[in-house]
Amino acid sequence: MRGEIFLIIAGMAIATYFTRFACLVLFRAGGVPGWLERWLKHVPTAILTSLIVPALLLPRGTLDLSLSNNYLLAGCVAAVTAYKTRNVIATMVLGLIVMLALCWISR
Repeated sequence: MRGEIFLIIAGMAIATYFTRFACLVLFRAGGVPGWLERWLKHVPTAILTSLIVPALLLPRGTLDLSLSNNYLLAGCVAAVTAYKTRNVIATMVLGLIVMLALCWISR
């Protein structure tokens, strides 16, 4: 069992090393092309969206677009706050306050 775990860890380390090394070798001479740099700028937003949206829309495993979905309501408030203020702390604090208030009210 321990040998298998070691082999898995070693294999993943090698895979990680070679993917990073390949990028360094590929872009060493000419740098990252402009089109790829513009595309890569949107990757964090896409990943974060793919993590958050299912939690907001599917809190119990099924689609819930009702006003009783506290996650969706708090998420909408947080999204508006983020858009208006561009302040991460304000977004998190207001979203948390709204979520706690909705949970307290729905008891």
